[in-house]
Amino acid sequence: AAVGAGAVAVVCETMPARLAEEVAYLRVADSSVALGRMASAFYGDPSRSLRLVGVTGTNGKTTTATLLYRLFRSLGYKVGLISTVTYCIDSDRRETHTTPDSVRLNRMMAEMVDRGCEYCFMEVSSHSLVQHRTEGLHFAGAVFTNITHDHLDYHHTFAEYIRAKKMLFDALGKEAFALTNADDRNSAVMVQNTKASVRTYGLRTMADFRCRVVEMLLDGMQLDLDGREVWVKFLGRFNAYNLTAVYATALLLGADRDEVLRTLSGLGPVDGRFESIRSHDGVTAIVDYAHTPDALQNVIDTIDEIRGKDRKLSVVVGCGGNRDRTKRPEMARIAADGADLAVLTSDNPRKEDPEAILAEMKAGLDASSRYLCIADRREAIKAAVALARPGDIVLVAGKGHET
Repeated sequence: AAVGAGAVAVVCETMPARLAEEVAYLRVADSSVALGRMASAFYGDPSRSLRLVGVTGTNGKTTTATLLYRLFRSLGYKVGLISTVTYCIDSDRRETHTTPDSVRLNRMMAEMVDRGCEYCFMEVSSHSLVQHRTEGLHFAGAVFTNITHDHLDYHHTFAEYIRAKKMLFDALGKEAFALTNADDRNSAVMVQNTKASVRTYGLRTMADFRCRVVEMLLDGMQLDLDGREVWVKFLGRFNAYNLTAVYATALLLGADRDEVLRTLSGLGPVDGRFESIRSHDGVTAIVDYAHTPDALQNVIDTIDEIRGKDRKLSVVVGCGGNRDRTKRPEMARIAADGADLAVLTSDNPRKEDPEAILAEMKAGLDASSRYLCIADRREAIKAAVALARPGDIVLVAGKGHET
């Protein structure tokens, strides 16, 4: 079909039985790998003209990559961003939904280079690594946030999921840096085969870049970063990790420490990531993208630190269809155990029956659990808000920034 449409060369894994005359055929072991390298060469190796940093992990990728983009723009640089939410070429923002294919990736980066960008921060998903979408890219550094159970519908086992994330670090050159979360038990595994210079960050264990949460209030928290205190407009230990990763990455890229700390204090949360809205009668709603058990637990723990004993918490949560089914009962259990009321609902059921997903979620609950099941997400949110009293908190988990 390609030859019939006018192709003059074919790169393939298996030679066709009949070769067309005046068409060049090149057999390769993996056509996805070949495509990445060809795309990079075609666009003039744009990643080598940028300082490209990849961010991978289960939770915190979008926040970390986006905050790095905002930080370096605030420091006066022209910067590119490629995340699963959006991609930006300096101030030009465009919507996206996943890591682009290797041709689009290189086209984007070539445009960044043409527009004078010096840095690019890229969210790197496990799917994109296994599918070799990042093949041929030259990374100046890579950041590992954490790893918990997710995407087992695709990777099948946790070991395979780890192996997928690890591919980013295995491919780094000796001139690059590998920044990893020392508090995650799989941290050392991620970098065990890397040629890059390994650096660590953490809140609990000894690390090259240390953070301590000094105080947490409703409007932000005081952090101690390597002995220097800074006030940030973020809440939660998970955000302390994200901010420490951002701080460490900036310093590894050569930014001035004092400028970085000053700029961090002015940055605000990413859309749909612990985003709070307060009603006129004092009910607080928090919208967060938490869609894994670990992320949901982190958000609930953060709310517990600031809500006090008299403020009730309701959690609206669902699980996506045609995705990892093992986390469904666990998500429901975490919501029911951590909240005064769990409202189980839909979250992008895709081709599955929403009621069947809810039935699998309910399997994680016991007789003492306080919960409602409302399949219509809009109605579920309405019910949680209607039941809230002044001072109460409603957490809407799952879809985050999605409208």
